[in-house]
Amino acid sequence: MAGTQIKVEAQGRTAISKALNNLLKQSGNLTPALADIGEYLLESTQQRFIDQQAPNGSPWAELSSTTVERKITEGERTDRILTESGTLASSIHYQLGHNQLELGSNEEYAAMQQFGGVTSPFSMMPNQDIPARPFLGIAPFERAEIIDILQHHLAKAL
Repeated sequence: MAGTQIKVEAQGRTAISKALNNLLKQSGNLTPALADIGEYLLESTQQRFIDQQAPNGSPWAELSSTTVERKITEGERTDRILTESGTLASSIHYQLGHNQLELGSNEEYAAMQQFGGVTSPFSMMPNQDIPARPFLGIAPFERAEIIDILQHHLAKAL
C-alpha cells in the first residue's frame, strides 16, 4: 500500500495484544475481529477530517497564508484543512492479511500530510514546508473500543 498506513499486529504485552492473542488461541481466526476493528478505525479516521484533529486530539496546523490566498483565488473554502476535494479522506481504506490489519491511504501525498516535510521543487507549491497533520493513529478512546471489539469476539469464540 503506497502512501501512509498504520498496522495493528499482535505483539508485545499491551492489553490489545493480550486480547488478540487470547482470541487467536480460542478461535484460530482473527479475521472477523480485525474486519470489525478495520471498519471502526476507518470511520473514526474519516471523522478526523471533519474534526480537523490528530489522533491525540490536538488540532491540525492552520493553513499557511499561501494556501489561504490560493483557495480564495480559486473560490474554495478556507475554513477546512485537508479537505479541498475530499480525496484524501475518501482514500482511507483497510486491508486484512493473515492475522493482520493495515489502515492507510494509497494517495502519494498522504505521507506528506501525515508526517510533514518539504514539497518537491516541481510541485504545485514548490519547496514549501508542510506541517505534519496526522490523521492516522489510534486514540486512547479507540484503544478502549478495540479492546471491546476483541472481547466481544473472544466471548463468541468461547
